[in-house]
Amino acid sequence: MATSGLWVRPVEGIGEVGAGDDVARLVVAALTAADGGGDPAAGLEDGDVVVVASKIVSKAEGRLVRADDREQAITDETVRVVATREHAGGVTRIVENRLGLVMAAAGVDASNVPPGTVLLLPEDPDASARRIRAGLAQATGRSVGVVVADTAGRAWRQGVTDIAIGAAGVVVLDDLRGSADLEGRPLTATVVAVADELAAATELVRGKSDGVPVAVVRGADAWVTAEDGPGARAIVRPAEDDMFRTGSAEAYDDGYDAGYDEGVEAGRSEGFTSGYEQGYNDAESQVESAL
Repeated sequence: MATSGLWVRPVEGIGEVGAGDDVARLVVAALTAADGGGDPAAGLEDGDVVVVASKIVSKAEGRLVRADDREQAITDETVRVVATREHAGGVTRIVENRLGLVMAAAGVDASNVPPGTVLLLPEDPDASARRIRAGLAQATGRSVGVVVADTAGRAWRQGVTDIAIGAAGVVVLDDLRGSADLEGRPLTATVVAVADELAAATELVRGKSDGVPVAVVRGADAWVTAEDGPGARAIVRPAEDDMFRTGSAEAYDDGYDAGYDEGVEAGRSEGFTSGYEQGYNDAESQVESAL
């Protein structure tokens, strides 16, 4: 699929978000105010995609927690360490978090929050996206897609970009395998991460410190669906397909350890092994005789 053009509009006026706030209502109120305070549906059209920064979703869901030690908070959210690197500023940990996402610091955010607290990612970003979508539909009558976005680094590339960690009503992966290129050759590996691309596009108008956590994409209706769909969890690569489960230094260490163990095992003579087993059996017999 393709589009003839995209229009990305920042949604200003959201303001500070607190626990218990309704994100959908905040979005509608901001759009309504921007369009003159009339029709609440004026700021949205069927087929629009509303991209929401995960930070305000987390705040609304009460994911701001006390944490005097941010490193411990990262450890608590980690299910698998991928790589660690020491540098002048400390240690960076790339880990898999509870959502299956591989991110720096498990997605634990200490920026723009009160001292002594950290902000965790939404507990279920796909469920968050579904709730926001339902709220927007109820308030406006519009059928839109919703993406919950967060910032992540990328292997092999400098810098960060926004990715989709939650989605509802959006084709998250556009599978082009089986179609043909311009020369008629079949595509065998092309699967476009549509939800990630939408998230990244809106970050250009939302910014990191501009206080604009929401944007609306118009022109992406080809990827908006009637059903909520599988969500952004479908983008996470399964472990069996992951060629980069560990960092390079960690992979080297694992390989070294495995090779060392195999070498030690191979270096043991047959006599050593049989003697060890005989000694073990003799000791067991002595213990049984003493009982």
